[in-house]
Amino acid sequence: MPGRAAGTRTIALVGPGGAGKTSLAEALLFAAGTVSRQGSVADGTSVGDASPEARARGGSTELNLMHLDYLDDRYALIDAPGSVGFAADGALGAAAADLALVVVDPDPDRALLAEPSLRQLEALGIPHMIFVNKIDQARGSIQTLLESLQPMSASPLIARWIPIRDGEKIAGFVDIALERAYYYQPGKPSEQKDIPADLADREALERAQMLEKLADHDDALLEALLMDEVPDRETVFEDLRKETGAGQIVPVLFGSAMNGFGIRRLLKALRHEVPDPAGAAERLGASGNCAFVFKVSNSGAMGRLTYARVFGGTLREGAELDGPDGESLRIGTLFAVQGEKTMKLPEAKAGDVVAVAKIEGVGAGQWLSSGATPPSPDVAEPVRNFALAISTKDRKDDVRLSTALHKLTEEDRALKWEQDEALHETRLKGINDEHLKVTLERLKRRYGVAVDSRAPAVGYKESIRKTVTQRGRHKKQSGGHGQFGDVVLDIKPLPRASGFEFTETITGGVAPKQWIPGVEDGVRDAHVKGPLGFPVVDVEVTLIDGSYH
Repeated sequence: MPGRAAGTRTIALVGPGGAGKTSLAEALLFAAGTVSRQGSVADGTSVGDASPEARARGGSTELNLMHLDYLDDRYALIDAPGSVGFAADGALGAAAADLALVVVDPDPDRALLAEPSLRQLEALGIPHMIFVNKIDQARGSIQTLLESLQPMSASPLIARWIPIRDGEKIAGFVDIALERAYYYQPGKPSEQKDIPADLADREALERAQMLEKLADHDDALLEALLMDEVPDRETVFEDLRKETGAGQIVPVLFGSAMNGFGIRRLLKALRHEVPDPAGAAERLGASGNCAFVFKVSNSGAMGRLTYARVFGGTLREGAELDGPDGESLRIGTLFAVQGEKTMKLPEAKAGDVVAVAKIEGVGAGQWLSSGATPPSPDVAEPVRNFALAISTKDRKDDVRLSTALHKLTEEDRALKWEQDEALHETRLKGINDEHLKVTLERLKRRYGVAVDSRAPAVGYKESIRKTVTQRGRHKKQSGGHGQFGDVVLDIKPLPRASGFEFTETITGGVAPKQWIPGVEDGVRDAHVKGPLGFPVVDVEVTLIDGSYH
């Protein structure tokens, strides 16, 4: 099929951890000729997952960017982490993409872990396809896998390929859109052959079912099928492209990233079926010259880099765009990103994914624009379930700690830190233990700040159960004029989370008005630490009587 070059098209690789997203990115780079040798995540030689934390774990701990050229078309790859602790880092990257490729395991039980990704893509309206990786390790049928995944998808899953089996092993596939058979060859492109005779009937049935699903959204195709007419190949592929882009269908393909099985044919499918950047611009509400920021990084030698996708025009160094608060921001040097490597760019065109140096005042999920600011994607706020109390091993690092934490939380939206003044603790909050452990490793490696960590202290608070009346007396006689003050207070409990209230009902001047604020200050001081040693909350104190001289 002919290419549809219309600016850089962006593909997000999403799905559960361990499915092989980074390995698939590596296989795509190799098949496209972008790298001369296919690297390995296990061996620590992949373009993505190049940080020490990712290398140590053999899996993504942050979003990775890559790009490739294939048959004169340019693509950007956003490799999103799949592990629960780091998944939030890729959510905004997926929102910026033209299409998401959901990578799943062939084991139906493990494939079910893709449900959060599928639900999120549907909620954000992002077109997507499914790629079943590690097909050489498959034990069940593709049909069984699709049946287990279908309840997770509001749109019908359409098998684009059906497997060719050689005993228990999958030897290739039949592309039911092209009506061609391809046999895997280790280290080489798949070999095209005739469709096996024993698969002819199944291929015809699967193709008919695919066409029926496509006809649900194409009246002309439906009429042709009712007239027993065979639609031409151009019609089939145009419907696949349009309906995938509209989120009306979810095509399913399969292969093996490690062995290169089906990867070149996947590139061919993506070349035709990934929507143009105009579709993502419309979905995001982008108009005019603008750029969507989906990631901020402070990890490189160049300092702060802002990762953004350009829409609507050409972006050049020195250009001025409005930030999220309407302030004018000057665009710094532009870079193309390939894993941890960067290459300076003279300009970025519509659809390009770039890194912008030295631009402050804009964060992930926000826009740079020349006109009205588009809305931010409605990506759910991460749920931070775990927390650690941290303190520097060397007190002279206290100032550096707050600076480092600010940078880490700026680039990781699932991370948050706060100072608990009552307990005198610095708390770091994240998704899970692994997430926080990696953060502390980054803190030490990048910023040289070593910390001790422990479970946060419990912030107990005190209150009272019933109303009481309490008299307080101040008496001082030691040279000069004597001091005497006497107050009577009504103290009663308030509903939970009501805070503290102070009122007075003084009459007849038994306590001078100018002294009443001093009584309130004294009561507030007493709230700092109650009889049990904890802050007192949800109490109303009323000054009802007193005397003085």
